[in-house]
Amino acid sequence: MNNSILKILYLWILLWNIGPLFSHGEDMSPSSNEATNRPNIILIMADDLGWKDLHCYGNSMVDTPAIDQLAKSGMRFTDAYSASPVCTPTRAALMTGQSPARLQITNHAGGHPPEFQLPETDLKSAAWTRHLPLAQVTLAEHLQEAGYATGFFGKWHLSHRPRGAGEPTEPMLRPQHQGFDVNVGGCDFGGPPSYFAPYKNPEMDDDGNAYLPDRLAEDCVTFIRDHQQQPFFVCWWNYSVHYPFQAPDSLVRKYEDRKRTRDLELRNPTYTAMIEGMDRSVGHLMKAVNAMGLDNNTLVIFTSDNGPFAADVRPLRAEKGHLYEGGIRVPLIVRWPGVTTPQTICNTPVITMDLFQTIYAAAKLPPQPVKTDGMNIEPLLKGTGNWTREALFFHYPNYAFHKKNRLGSAIRVGNYKLVHFYDDGKSELYNLSEDIGETNNLATIEPQRTVRMEHQLKDWLDETKAQRPVRVPPETSNNQP
Repeated sequence: MNNSILKILYLWILLWNIGPLFSHGEDMSPSSNEATNRPNIILIMADDLGWKDLHCYGNSMVDTPAIDQLAKSGMRFTDAYSASPVCTPTRAALMTGQSPARLQITNHAGGHPPEFQLPETDLKSAAWTRHLPLAQVTLAEHLQEAGYATGFFGKWHLSHRPRGAGEPTEPMLRPQHQGFDVNVGGCDFGGPPSYFAPYKNPEMDDDGNAYLPDRLAEDCVTFIRDHQQQPFFVCWWNYSVHYPFQAPDSLVRKYEDRKRTRDLELRNPTYTAMIEGMDRSVGHLMKAVNAMGLDNNTLVIFTSDNGPFAADVRPLRAEKGHLYEGGIRVPLIVRWPGVTTPQTICNTPVITMDLFQTIYAAAKLPPQPVKTDGMNIEPLLKGTGNWTREALFFHYPNYAFHKKNRLGSAIRVGNYKLVHFYDDGKSELYNLSEDIGETNNLATIEPQRTVRMEHQLKDWLDETKAQRPVRVPPETSNNQP
């Protein structure tokens, strides 16, 4: 082989090896043309926002014009579910595409310890992991590797580590170590110490006295402005509307006046003011995206991590921490220009893990190397109708912070939902199309359906290796947090 051919071969090998070093921004692999076809992604998840907390979902007592506009310009889901009735499992499911049962992250971080037991019962709650391990590859890591700029803003709550637990420490489990280029506000906090400065958050400075949702919205805008020349992923997990209940004085007065003058059943004007305050911040972000000319190539998703704790959930039953509809049915709005048709409504049941799969597919990422539990909902968004799922599954074998829930698992097949409880080993069956409030238990009326769904649920729990509660004599466990 002559020297000329050897030089050419050497140059080709050199370019092949150093090429990935320059695969950032608009010229990223596999080609700049393909990169320009990938949407920017804004994923907004509210905290403890109920299914009926927004005006576009039927709450006439609150004004949410920005989120209502999102619904008008995209698709609103009526039967969307969080992966869990509490926050940490849902957040872990959204980051990994795996169900809380498969992850064995089944309770809110920092809550009752694994294997907690109420003194008056013989049922010890299931063992569970209290943080998202670094070994789990997150959605942000997938997108970051593909050349997306990744920014996290708000509540993380996936980094809890008990004191003395050893490495990694809690700071090493924060978003900047899980695939995000930027982290503002993400740590082990379940709720903010304050919605006004000083925020007392280790991942935020205390400049100014902006309302926390407004402050985070502006941080999102800054990130987008700095990275608009490449695809970006903005993960804004708003602390609102989690307690402490705080809102700008002008909004609190507005709803106090509205309650007084209209004689409304408005139990907590401050909570309602928080909803509008959050909506105002969403509006600020969307106006900035439009002003930068990025709206036509930006996928926007808005949802919640679980049901509410301070709201009126009627006609749904129960609240945050329960497997009834009030604890797991949540708002979901998707706006994707060129994919979603404005002012459309979808009644198909979907769940948190589907958002992982949908974003993953939208970004044109390679096939998943590990098993996930969601489905790409793009066919629903397009209205093609070619989309079927056998069942939705839920697993909450732990006590919520309020300790009012029963340890259980649940399955929804079509319009039927079965909730199985571990304390007495019995199940409840409801037809949600006729009984959305889950008041008429059909388990004894439809025993064959009940048994069939119980078997489906057990098979799923076995397949995911879900941890279950264990029966032990009362008062034999250490229940110290």
